[in-house]
Amino acid sequence: MKTNIINIGNSQGIILPSALLRQLNLTSNSLVEVEIENGNIIIKPNPRQGWAEAAKQMHAEKNDELLSQELPNKFDLKEWTW
Repeated sequence: MKTNIINIGNSQGIILPSALLRQLNLTSNSLVEVEIENGNIIIKPNPRQGWAEAAKQMHAEKNDELLSQELPNKFDLKEWTW
């Protein structure tokens, strides 16, 4: 697929086709990681989108307690170096 670099304000960008965005379950507000690898621009979806908001909601509903109360254990207390 080919696309052009376009001006967006004082920056430049590319337009990603909606079919490509749908395949990755991305929207116009999705957070992505952009990096350069071997001379290529790599755009990766951020798999943890919405986690911060979900954690805040769980805390507000007092639904964020530990599922396992077994910590710390003997290994954590005596053998592990923190």
